[in-house]
Amino acid sequence: MKSFWLFIFLLVGIQPLFAQDLSQQVVAGRVNDPLQSKKPYVIYISADGFRYDYAERYQAKNLLALIEKGVKAVSMKPSYPSVTFSNHYTLATGMYPSHHGIVNNSFYDPKRHEMYVKTDRSAVSDSTWYGGLPIWVLAEQQKMLSAAFYWLGSETAVQGVRPTYWYNFNTKIPMDTRIDAVKNWLQLPEEKRPHLINFYFPEVDVAGHHFGSNSKETAAAVKLVDDAVGEMVQLTKEVGLDVNFVFVSDHGMTEADNKNTLNLPSVIDTSKFIVPNGDALIQIYAKDKKDIKPLYKKLKAEGKDYDVYLTSKMPKRWHYRAKDNKDGRIGDIILIPKLPKIFNLTGKPTNIGKHGFDNDMPDMQAVFYAWGPAFKEGMTIKSFENVHIYPLLAKILGLSYKHKIDGDVRALAPILK
Repeated sequence: MKSFWLFIFLLVGIQPLFAQDLSQQVVAGRVNDPLQSKKPYVIYISADGFRYDYAERYQAKNLLALIEKGVKAVSMKPSYPSVTFSNHYTLATGMYPSHHGIVNNSFYDPKRHEMYVKTDRSAVSDSTWYGGLPIWVLAEQQKMLSAAFYWLGSETAVQGVRPTYWYNFNTKIPMDTRIDAVKNWLQLPEEKRPHLINFYFPEVDVAGHHFGSNSKETAAAVKLVDDAVGEMVQLTKEVGLDVNFVFVSDHGMTEADNKNTLNLPSVIDTSKFIVPNGDALIQIYAKDKKDIKPLYKKLKAEGKDYDVYLTSKMPKRWHYRAKDNKDGRIGDIILIPKLPKIFNLTGKPTNIGKHGFDNDMPDMQAVFYAWGPAFKEGMTIKSFENVHIYPLLAKILGLSYKHKIDGDVRALAPILK
């Protein structure tokens, strides 16, 4: 097992290392307002790529025991597209990707004439890409301290505000050290103690991409996360705090044909169109709008293994149409491969595990579990959209908001005591 986790560590290490600074970052001079100091505590956990059925499939003993004393959803529906960056920022803001601006892992902004690419540190850390009001910013604006051990948007000062305690994303910090950080935060004096902690696990997604959702490696990654959650719950008992836990994921995972992949259709003239990289979703941005319809007709005529959409004709349920396109960052034409087919624009070998597909698809469904003093016990609820997490967290923490979001506090109000 040690050799396996060394391999997983190396796989995670293949991902771009955004920052070499491994130390905790602290915004000096902040304290909890006395009115906030008596408010509840929430640890908000995301396990990237933790499909809705993984806990049962791989017998995640801690999670299964915890949700018997809390709330479980049949599944949680990710926002479209079902990719990591878009959905983590939705989970932070309660807004659909088309409204908060992070419309894919990589995309083009025609107004800025710039590309946002998940591997580009300068883009990921540039706050001007991020709309909405992340939950930690909402807390800090109301003088309630927050902390984040990785979460998209927490490394940059959205609306000029970061969490009080935060880390640059890196792959070097061991799990035990990360969990110790949570314990240390909860042992701080009351005026310095964060009431909201965001915590991110990448391991299940990494294993799912490289080995598939049915692999022993994914099972081992689920166990790693499950063990870590068990340790986190235990440490809250050790420090004597009754903490609310919300455990979610950003999307599911499925298997694709990673050998017989689709190339960029030859009818796309890259001198006239900008095409960011993608596999489950290809966005095509026209440099001149008059070229859109002729290309659309050609793609419709030749497309066999993929569907072709004008942005104005995208399914309403995806909230990804032209009328939703707040910042103009959704492409003019969208190509969506028909599974098990996927696109491969680079020509390099690609992984078997994929996501980003239709958010109604069973394999794309995410997980939602919650337990703690705020939640009812032994409750199972039907599937719901992930935009509703934000108002749930705000209600538990006693935070008010006036800005428009897509989530509705009434959707999850019945799970609260």
